Amino acid sequence: MRDQDVRRIPAELLEWYDHHARVMPWRVGPAQRKSGITPDPYRVWLSEVMLQQTTVAAVKNYFHQFTSRWPTVRDLARSSDADVMAAWAGLGYYARARNLLKCARVVAFDLDGRFPDTYSGLIDLPGIGPYTAAAISAIAFDRQETVLDGNVERVMARLFDLHDPLPRSKPLLRAHAEALTPATRPGDYAQAVMDLGATVCTPKSPACGICPLRPDCVARLAGTAADLPKKSPKKPKPTRYGIAYLARTTEGGWILERRPDKGLLGGMLGWPGPDWGETLSDTPPFDADWRDFPGEVRHTFTHFDLILKLRLARIDAEQVPVSYQIIPRHDFRPSDLPTVMRKAHDLVRDR
Repeated sequence: MRDQDVRRIPAELLEWYDHHARVMPWRVGPAQRKSGITPDPYRVWLSEVMLQQTTVAAVKNYFHQFTSRWPTVRDLARSSDADVMAAWAGLGYYARARNLLKCARVVAFDLDGRFPDTYSGLIDLPGIGPYTAAAISAIAFDRQETVLDGNVERVMARLFDLHDPLPRSKPLLRAHAEALTPATRPGDYAQAVMDLGATVCTPKSPACGICPLRPDCVARLAGTAADLPKKSPKKPKPTRYGIAYLARTTEGGWILERRPDKGLLGGMLGWPGPDWGETLSDTPPFDADWRDFPGEVRHTFTHFDLILKLRLARIDAEQVPVSYQIIPRHDFRPSDLPTVMRKAHDLVRDR
């Protein structure tokens, strides 16, 4: 690609974005920004944390719920861990929720409620890595930072017809993305290139005919766009096995445990049971007349698949060890559980 072609790409993409920007509940659109409205760093930060490894469609309702309940970073910082973890339930990757609270408290109590406006200041906050720091500094503060997510990687791979597979090609993709990031409107540009990847330069069947960059796209001219980016083969996921012990008191209350803060589903309420492993460990959490349930839960995590057998029991409340929580049936909300635990409840709730 010629230097003059590279130089005109940001302007072409920004012109497209001005007419085709997606409407997001956390976004200040291009027309609003031109009229002087600036993004709220709290909303930008919250959306970026929620969007990590999660789709826009899945995030929207959670974002509305969080910002209605906690409209400022100080409101979120003052909330309890249990309330935030319960509100996050179902969104997955629960370490994000723990870091969300840690970060909110640093900003609210140590930084007087103000987010740092630079990459170097943001990267020091809990739970904020290189991508999130770049995204917040660009989108919220209009800093000239390079934002590189999966959509941007795909656009760069096709625009320059790069066939080296991911993740090995990431440094080169970043270099191209950095070279294109303009000093003018870098926040809008970051969102424009992500929007292009999400709506036009899609993983399958890219809509090259309506792409604003089609005259410049080397892969389109070579006929290779649909094959890019190439990816190294993934290793097959291992399968782990476990047992969830779902017990109720004779009054109908559910018996749950709070998982340790560190580790998978850390800090979340869930059904008692042994650690999940390559073989099944049958260790009831307390004495009860446990019976097998005929169904099982299957759930996919990032690094493994889980098969969870279920055991049920009824027990008098005074026999429940104090290390477990009894949630009265009228106070129990399945939506407060992580997805895998809610799947188990949905199978057995009428038993």
